[in-house]
Amino acid sequence: MKQEKIIKPANGYLMLFIAFTLFIGGILISIKFETPVFLIATIIGFIFFFGFILVNPNTSKVLLLFGKYIGTVKTNGLYWANPLYKKRKISLRASNFDSERLKVNDKLGNPIMISTILVWRVTDTYKAAFDVDNYENFVRVQTDAAVRKLASMYPYDNFADEGVEEDITLRSSVNEVSEALEKEVEERLSIAGIEVLEARIGYLAYAQEIANAMLKRQQATAIVAARHKIVEGAVSMVEMALTELSKKQIVDLDDERKAAMVSNLMVILCGDKEVSPVLNTGTLNH
Repeated sequence: MKQEKIIKPANGYLMLFIAFTLFIGGILISIKFETPVFLIATIIGFIFFFGFILVNPNTSKVLLLFGKYIGTVKTNGLYWANPLYKKRKISLRASNFDSERLKVNDKLGNPIMISTILVWRVTDTYKAAFDVDNYENFVRVQTDAAVRKLASMYPYDNFADEGVEEDITLRSSVNEVSEALEKEVEERLSIAGIEVLEARIGYLAYAQEIANAMLKRQQATAIVAARHKIVEGAVSMVEMALTELSKKQIVDLDDERKAAMVSNLMVILCGDKEVSPVLNTGTLNH
């Protein structure tokens, strides 16, 4: 048999009554008739006690007979089966797994620290019990392998000097990265009969040896972007000022005076410090 088989053994409460009846009845009858022959019933009743199976909610019991797979009991309750059956408990509850922080290289070769949070549960008890050696350890190892592969597929972040702009990055594309991680992990764990309920990045940062350099790089990128916006706005304001002065004929400026005015306005608008005004008490040329 290569697939899961759901079975429902005999009612445990009925067999519990029978086992107690045989166990106690054999003792009482042996005492009454003063013969040990009826102790055979007591022995049988005692053996019956080894056949009881208690299945709690969201758990299962895999039954084996001398290495042969008999079936899986998933319905909770008290049951009775062959006392020779070997019973293995497998939980069907959702489990959390928080992986260790791994040091890997992203798509651009930058060392990063990354970990994942995985929510999973067993759906096929046959695969979990027999297709892998230890399904819980299998989850840990395959999740780490999936995270390493995912980190190598995407860059940590986009930078202007890289020359190539990526649509998906580990830092900014949270939903896309989580979907890719979930798909990768689910493909790896399907062999063990495990369903992935959720997979997402739990920790993400540059490795310690380059963290300071990357922080400065991000700050420099932010400063350049801010300066670009400031210059763009300053040019627009200077253009508007010259247009309005000319339109309303407030003052007639030649090219040299326009250049001086543009220079002064650009210094004022683009400077990162407050400007101290200087009053000119002479003519425009002095």
